[in-house]
Amino acid sequence: MLRQRVFTALVMAGLFLAAMAFLPLPGLALFFALVVSLGAWEWAPLAGWRPALARSAYVLLNLGLLAGLYVYCGLGRQPSPDDVQPILGLGCLWWSFLLLWVKGYPTSAVLWGSVPARTLMGLLVMAFAWVAAVYLLSFPRGGIVMVCMVLVVAAADIGAYFAGKTFGKHKLAAAVSPAKTWEGFWGGMASALLLAVVFWYLLPPQMAHVSLTAVIAVTLCTALASVVGDLTVSMVKRESGVKDSGSILPGHGGVLDRLDSICGAAPVFALGLLLAGW
Repeated sequence: MLRQRVFTALVMAGLFLAAMAFLPLPGLALFFALVVSLGAWEWAPLAGWRPALARSAYVLLNLGLLAGLYVYCGLGRQPSPDDVQPILGLGCLWWSFLLLWVKGYPTSAVLWGSVPARTLMGLLVMAFAWVAAVYLLSFPRGGIVMVCMVLVVAAADIGAYFAGKTFGKHKLAAAVSPAKTWEGFWGGMASALLLAVVFWYLLPPQMAHVSLTAVIAVTLCTALASVVGDLTVSMVKRESGVKDSGSILPGHGGVLDRLDSICGAAPVFALGLLLAGW
């Protein structure tokens, strides 16, 4: 199982890096739209849309929303921060609500447990992340910026795993994900903090105006949002009575199981870079 998991991760990493290296921005936007569509296909039954036709309609609805945001934010060209920042702000506000729902689960399910609410919930989770990802890729050296965000998510996840496995005693969100602990959470934050220092040290000269404090703030907020993303999808899966969102990725489950942390992290990371003066 571990060998299968590692092999799948390497294949995914290879595809991701190849896309970063060889696709122009419109091609990357389409590539990530297809990835998000797979996530939408897996979210549909979690929202209550189980027949194949209903799931297909949900994917098309998701693609329509992405196309509208692509045009509205001008993502096909060099997008203006003034066009994108309000969307990113709404995305961060949305994840603040999701944090409260995770904290209040299972009582909070009365607010989002209906089919229409979970339908909208999935659309927003993936749309905000997609806009943030495409916007990050429009930056100079956008591929490297995107990789940095993924590294923050990975550092938080790996740090949490080892700290939780070694020291974990106090449950982080027992009703949502019983295996996660506060010790693991702080281990993930510590890993992200170390990575932030490395990022600041490696900043190019033209970014010398970005302070260490700003880099740490953006990195830690991104790591926190990745945890909320993971817990949010776990909460919806628990409410729907399923363990994994799918089985398309051997050893990992579904695409949504790998996208959850990134969906939470992307809008926070992108908005954080804007506010830090990137």
